[in-house]
Amino acid sequence: MNSSLTINSLKLSDAEFERIVRANPEWNFEQTAAGDLVVVPPTGGTSGNRNSNLSYQLEAWNLASNAGKTFDSNTLFVLPNGAKRMPDASWVRQDRWDALTPQQQDGYPPLCPDFVVELRSPTDSLEQLQAKMREYRENGARLGWLINPQDHQVEIYRQAQPVEVLQAPSTLSGEDVLPGFVLDLQRIFT
Repeated sequence: MNSSLTINSLKLSDAEFERIVRANPEWNFEQTAAGDLVVVPPTGGTSGNRNSNLSYQLEAWNLASNAGKTFDSNTLFVLPNGAKRMPDASWVRQDRWDALTPQQQDGYPPLCPDFVVELRSPTDSLEQLQAKMREYRENGARLGWLINPQDHQVEIYRQAQPVEVLQAPSTLSGEDVLPGFVLDLQRIFT
């Protein structure tokens, strides 16, 4: 994602948020737990290509494992704290997905994914992305990766653990959250 604009003085209800989203399909919006509107501009070509590669690798693993559902950067989740967020890539365990009603699945799923990835673009604020990663973890994400291609760095967020920072890893393991998934970072870091 590119650098986002947060409109702090505009507090929106769920219905107002929905009206803005429907009236502006060319834009992506998020909303903080406090109700602030966040305008998320589209990505550039390099970031879009990196995100496509990331999503492809995650989906290929998921098709082989049949363990859950993967989501792209356009999927908005309503987190338990009320924030509405769109991770760059995410995954939800099948049993958690199946527990949602068809209406919840078709709308904005009211849950935090088990696994989330934020992929930093050149204009993203690292501090804002780190705050989002902490929010995902606080709302139930079991594993999160903040991939920072500019610095060839990855921050790993896990439940009840300090953030682990890796410098220039060639791969990342999905650990026990995504058993057998290994993300090849070669095309993401180049």
